[in-house]
Amino acid sequence: MTTLITGATGHLGSLVVKHALDRLPAADLAVSVRDPARADLPVEVRHGDFAAPETLATAFAGVDKLLLVSADGPDEVRIGLHRAAVAAAVDAGVRHILYTSVSDADTSPLGLAKVHKATEELIRATGLAYTFLRNGMYHENYTRNLGHGPIVTAAGDGRIASASRDDLALAAAIALTTAGHENTVHEFTGPRAWTFDELAALAGTTHQRVTAQQRTAALEGFGLPAFVAELLTDIEVTIAGGALSEVRPDLEKVLGRPATPVEDAVRAALA
Repeated sequence: MTTLITGATGHLGSLVVKHALDRLPAADLAVSVRDPARADLPVEVRHGDFAAPETLATAFAGVDKLLLVSADGPDEVRIGLHRAAVAAAVDAGVRHILYTSVSDADTSPLGLAKVHKATEELIRATGLAYTFLRNGMYHENYTRNLGHGPIVTAAGDGRIASASRDDLALAAAIALTTAGHENTVHEFTGPRAWTFDELAALAGTTHQRVTAQQRTAALEGFGLPAFVAELLTDIEVTIAGGALSEVRPDLEKVLGRPATPVEDAVRAALA
């Protein structure tokens, strides 16, 4: 039996590999990446590029469980990449697909939920066993730039139940390496919902509120592609509307311990 993790050189995927190696012999784990030269890992590294579907037959060969880490890009591009990966998994005889989705993918007003809803539907339609790891936003998305001036958002008074990237990676590794997660949807959030005013107070700074239009323009001014600026602004507008504020027990149940609070992420970012 071989377990394979895609996107293993990314921020989340690399952490999943680390935690999976605590639970599986290295011989039972493989990874697929677009550029194998970048993957300095103690496991079998395979070339697998969703944008080059001809590479996926070899990448997924002999794989029983596949962790499909969602790709980057504009919505339609991402859906196309995921469609290619799911089709290749079926052709290769994969039995179980685990997918890194987003909170409430099937009902969320979040713009990026479109990609994840479509991908979950593709996976369900295969008839294979599935596990949807519906990850909330990462603490680190909001703490990585602390200490460099005020926090600027279009999130208003909205609350967000973010979670530690490492906790989400550990939960993915547990789901990948243990039984009982087949045909299951996990809604992963942090232990509490916080506001950006609270985050600013923890970091010893202020929260500057701006409109969605101002936020998108500023992000584009920093050099971000328009689709990324719009995506990030949409997340903040969704936070303002309360759609990412619900705290769920799933992450702590899978981890078997309390989830890491945002306060710990702030301390780490400012250390």
